[in-house]
Amino acid sequence: MRSGQQIISLIIWIGICFIPAVTGSQFTPGEWYARLAKPAWTPPGYLFGPVWTSLYTMMEIAAWLLWKGVGLSGAKIAFILFFGQLILNGMWSWLFFGMHKPGLAFIELCLLWILILATLIAFWKLYQPSGILLIPCTIWVSFATILNFSIWFLNKSN
Repeated sequence: MRSGQQIISLIIWIGICFIPAVTGSQFTPGEWYARLAKPAWTPPGYLFGPVWTSLYTMMEIAAWLLWKGVGLSGAKIAFILFFGQLILNGMWSWLFFGMHKPGLAFIELCLLWILILATLIAFWKLYQPSGILLIPCTIWVSFATILNFSIWFLNKSN
C-alpha cells in the first residue's frame, strides 16, 4: 500500500473512531452531575476530554494497524468486537449524562469492559502492537466502571 493510501486509510479510521466521541460529547455533565455525591477520588472534569481523546487515538491506530496488517477479512471477529465496543462507548454518555441513569450506565459499562477486553485479546492474537494499544482503554474503563458504580451507589436514594 502506498503512503498516500495509508494516510487516507488512517484518516478514515480516525473518522470512524471519533464518531462515538462526538456522539458522547453531546451529553455533558451539567448541573445534574454537579449535584451528585461523588467519591473523593473522582478526577477533575477537565481530565476526561484529554484522556478520552488519547484513548480514541490509540484505538484508531490499533484498528488501522490491524486493518493494514491483516485486512478486514483476516480479522472479522476482531473488528466486529471493535465496532461493538465503539457503539457502547458512544452510548455511555447518553445513558449517564443524557438520561441520568447511572445504574443503567454501570450495566452498560460492564458490557463495554467485556467487549474492550475481548477486542484487546482478539487484536493481540492477530497483531500484538494493536492489542497493546488497547491496554490503556481497558484500564481506564475499569476505573470508570468503579467510579460509575460508586456514584450510582452514593446516589441510589436520589
